Amino acid sequence: MPLKYFVFPKQGISLTWHQTSCLPSPSLIAQPAADLNNTPLNLDMSGSGRPRTSSFAEPPGVPGAAAASTGSAAAVGSSTGKSGVPQASGSSSSGCSNLKLARDSGKVTTVVATPGQGPDRPQEVSYTDIKVIGNGSFGVVYQARLIDSQEMVAIKKVLQDKRFKNRELQIMRKLDHCNIVRLRYFFYSSGEKKDEVYLNLVLDFVPETVYRVARHFNKAKSIIPIIYVKVYMYQLFRSLAYIHSQGVCHRDIKPQNLLVDPETAILKLCDFGSAKQLVRGEPNVSYICSRYYRAPELIFGATDYTANIDIWSAGCVLAELLLGQPIFPGDSGVDQLVEIIKVLGTPTREQIREMNPNYTEFKFPQIKAHPWTKGFLP
Repeated sequence: MPLKYFVFPKQGISLTWHQTSCLPSPSLIAQPAADLNNTPLNLDMSGSGRPRTSSFAEPPGVPGAAAASTGSAAAVGSSTGKSGVPQASGSSSSGCSNLKLARDSGKVTTVVATPGQGPDRPQEVSYTDIKVIGNGSFGVVYQARLIDSQEMVAIKKVLQDKRFKNRELQIMRKLDHCNIVRLRYFFYSSGEKKDEVYLNLVLDFVPETVYRVARHFNKAKSIIPIIYVKVYMYQLFRSLAYIHSQGVCHRDIKPQNLLVDPETAILKLCDFGSAKQLVRGEPNVSYICSRYYRAPELIFGATDYTANIDIWSAGCVLAELLLGQPIFPGDSGVDQLVEIIKVLGTPTREQIREMNPNYTEFKFPQIKAHPWTKGFLP
């Protein structure tokens, strides 16, 4: 990772958030570099207008692996053509868009895709420069360039169960916010096996993640500057406020799912593969959210939790950025619970009942809360 993308100038830096845009405007101020961590962040939070920002092209030399989403429940295998192009056939379920043709010996792919937002009006979309940038149990993520606009996009390909609607697709089609990765188009393609259908989500491409930014500073044996922490956390909570107002719980907040453009400092929340529209009284699975970022009610096995589990995860991200390491590490739920108790103290019976009324194992060591000043101040 080129160092130039994460080094502040020797002068201080002040970021002002414009009311009509998600773009922070950096301006150098006469301030010693030693005072950088005390620099106040001037963010204008009065405006709720949301103009659409453009996608971000990958800066030269910066790997694109950060755009790969993780944590989706869908299990899928890679299915690519000789040139790495996602393959498709002319058959799909009703309302599905299909891969139409490949031109110029597979270098350009044209599909009939449906816009992510707005009316279902399929249109031809052509892209090229396809390469794999991520894969996992969720599927495969490709990087590509749209022919018409020359913008970079990420194409997330997941196996689609034709018996059900894809929850991630349904949720992303409803979301429209500058701090959430945008669903530009979607289309369906067939796999190598008979009746195998894949959903392809064409998303904004953003080259970096908060995880990689933090790891860069860790490798340099330094702590991420507080100005970065302020900018990133402000945008994360802004995105959470929006999706929670829509009744959506992300359920997998972690640094790897926070995309960052290194040139503008704009953060975009991604990977809604675990997200769900929470309904009061409707049970949910408790084994959700990635290790280190799971709220205690999830560890206690609660199934009627709220979107507050996202806030807990965001707090864990904040602490990790400040400390340079996860605040609640653990190889199991019990290990994580012990780490939580070390910091916050032993939960009372009332607190445990509030998290999960059915939890009956109350044998915890009585530990007082750890003073915050010892954990976060030198």
